[in-house]
Amino acid sequence: MAANVTSNWPRNRLLLALPSRSLKRLMPELEQISCQRAQVLMNADSALDHVFFPDSGVVSVVAVYADGSIIEMATVGREGFTDVQAVFGAKRSSVQLLVQIPGSAARMSRAAFTRTMQSMPSFRSVMDAYVQAFLEQVMVSVACNGAHSLKQRLARWLLMMRDRSDDNTLPITQSLLAEMLGVQRPTITNAVRELERAGLIEQGRRQVTIVDRRGLTDASCECYQLERIPIRWKHSLHG
Repeated sequence: MAANVTSNWPRNRLLLALPSRSLKRLMPELEQISCQRAQVLMNADSALDHVFFPDSGVVSVVAVYADGSIIEMATVGREGFTDVQAVFGAKRSSVQLLVQIPGSAARMSRAAFTRTMQSMPSFRSVMDAYVQAFLEQVMVSVACNGAHSLKQRLARWLLMMRDRSDDNTLPITQSLLAEMLGVQRPTITNAVRELERAGLIEQGRRQVTIVDRRGLTDASCECYQLERIPIRWKHSLHG
């Protein structure tokens, strides 16, 4: 659903990193849309028709397996954009884009994205730098899945969601957590209870509230600190 553009839109940090003249030139190519909880913005192996720049909320980039199961590869908030493969000219999506935290986004057609990459050097610089940060996030996630306990991974995931949503109360369920972290529901239930008993989180109906962020950070692994720097594209852009 398209929404009316307001004076403080867009709020995506990549777009706001563009020179004002470049952003003004880009605005006609952007459409503001709402993103509903559990909405699939794009299916795996579908035409890559659009790229999304979240203004608020969180989108998960997930791999889909033959049996229908999914596992999260990365998360995207207002610091980034989806379908980084569009930078390399891809025309089909290899991943599913699933809205985890509702919000809004700027939608841009792949054709317009490709044209702008070719015609606007400042836009290409920002996109290229973000792709590097995104790939680093994916690599850290892969290493984390193999090296750290579920409790540490869960703490890290909750902190990442909180950083992108700016709200200590996250509208997520245990079923969702199990899917995103690639474990069975009983297993995630035990991990959630462990964090809750430690006074770090509170579990409610279809939501989890972070009570002690510092304690949750201590319960996480070093991967969270690595992934807390998803804005490295800013330094690349200016340096």
